[in-house]
Amino acid sequence: MSSAGFYGVSVVLLFSVLVSSIMVTYAGNFYQDFDLTWGDHRAKILNGGKMLTLSLDKASGSGFKSKKEYLFGRIDMQLKLVAGNSAGTVTAYYLSSEGATHDEIDFEFLGNVTGDPYILHTNVFTQGKGNREQQFYLWFDPTRNFHTYSVIWNPQRIIFLVDNIPIREFQNAEALGVPFPKNQPMRIYSSLWNADDWATRGGLVKADWTKAPFTAYYRNFNVNTCTRSSCASTSTSSLFDSAWETQGLDPISRRKLRWVQKHYMVYNYCSDLKRFPQGLPPECRHSRFL
Repeated sequence: MSSAGFYGVSVVLLFSVLVSSIMVTYAGNFYQDFDLTWGDHRAKILNGGKMLTLSLDKASGSGFKSKKEYLFGRIDMQLKLVAGNSAGTVTAYYLSSEGATHDEIDFEFLGNVTGDPYILHTNVFTQGKGNREQQFYLWFDPTRNFHTYSVIWNPQRIIFLVDNIPIREFQNAEALGVPFPKNQPMRIYSSLWNADDWATRGGLVKADWTKAPFTAYYRNFNVNTCTRSSCASTSTSSLFDSAWETQGLDPISRRKLRWVQKHYMVYNYCSDLKRFPQGLPPECRHSRFL
């Protein structure tokens, strides 16, 4: 067996031990699962914990974070983004550990002027290093209705999904010397903030504060993950209780991924030769990791 094959088997075995505890199912609720961390009255939990809103005005944005830390899993959240002229605003929804060598898995929604599309910005940080951006337009208006944004994170890969359609896969490339987030539990964070110095057309378009407050909406949070000591699910269905543990992309899902990346990807760090004049990152040079 090759060293890479041996490593893969070892990871699966270690992970099987990690998730051997009993799964517990409970109803997801923003009061139970999250803390409002900043923004005072601009962050609100409504409808008995079934909905959360974040708002931004000229004085401040707002944010929240999960009460628990998670190590691997599937996380789903439905969002409806700031409508109208959202230029200069960023709605961030991500997982992150803490410290200078933190790991992070990012969704960031970059606002735009009325009629122009949002840009969905994704990134993966490992041991404090990011620079792995991929950006996409969406094939729908994310301000008209709620849509589901998901992360599947297991020892083999990270998959970003929109309405259960994969848009990005970041595979474990430790065999190439690329760190992979596998040891640091992460919390779920979200914030709505003013980034008009860079978010829209490189900062050329500023936020129109006459349209404030800007508001983003959250509902139907589901998590099927592991904490430091146990595994749990907020899903009302047991169908996906263990699928995420080894989930990859089947042929149908891979075709969907290629469709999104062909028609809606607007930036890929793995194609940016000017940015990496000394050579693309290792995971970009090996097709099996793309």
